[in-house]
Amino acid sequence: MMGPRQEAQPALFYEFSLEDHVPQNHLLRSIDRFVDLSAIRTYLVDFYSHTGRPSVDPELLIRMLLVGYCFGIRSERRLCEEVHLNLAYRWFCRLDLSDRVPDHSTFSKNRHGRFRESELLRHLFETTVARCIEEGMVSGQRMAVDTSLIEADANKQNSSPKEDWDVRQINPADAPRAVREYLDVLDEAAFGAA
Repeated sequence: MMGPRQEAQPALFYEFSLEDHVPQNHLLRSIDRFVDLSAIRTYLVDFYSHTGRPSVDPELLIRMLLVGYCFGIRSERRLCEEVHLNLAYRWFCRLDLSDRVPDHSTFSKNRHGRFRESELLRHLFETTVARCIEEGMVSGQRMAVDTSLIEADANKQNSSPKEDWDVRQINPADAPRAVREYLDVLDEAAFGAA
C-alpha cells in the first residue's frame, strides 16, 4: 500500500568527515603529501601586526594559491568561491565545513602586500625545488624553459606612443623588483663573462 511520504525529523547532530569524501586518487592528495608549510609562520612573523583583529592564516592562503594554480582558477574572487563550495579544496586547505573562507579582498591584499614584500613565494619556490632534489625527482643540474609566445595583457588605451618617451626621464631604480633582477642577470651575462 502506498502512503504519504513520511517526514523525518532532522537530525540534531551530524557526523561528517571531509577525509571520507575526498577520493584517494585526487590530485590534491598527491600534492598534500609533499607540501610542508610548517616554517611559513616564522618566516612571516615580522610582516604581521600583534594588535588588531586576528589575521588570516598564511598557510591557508598559500594552500588556496596552490589550488588556484593546479586547477587554473585565475580570479581570486572565483578561487574563494570554489574553495567555499568544493569539498576537496576545503580538505586541502584544512577547512572544516563550518570554517569561513577568507574574503577575496583579504586574499588579494596578502598576496600583493605581505607575500611580495617578504619574498615568501620565492622562498617557497626555492624550498620546493630543494625538496624535489632531496626526493630525487630532479637533479637541479638542468633547467627547461617553455618559450611559448603569449600575448601581453596590456591596455593599449593607457600606453603612450614611442615618440612621446623621454629616455632621460626613465629611472631604472623605479622599475619593479622582477625587472631589476632580470636586468641584473642580463648585465652579469653580458659583462660578467667579459
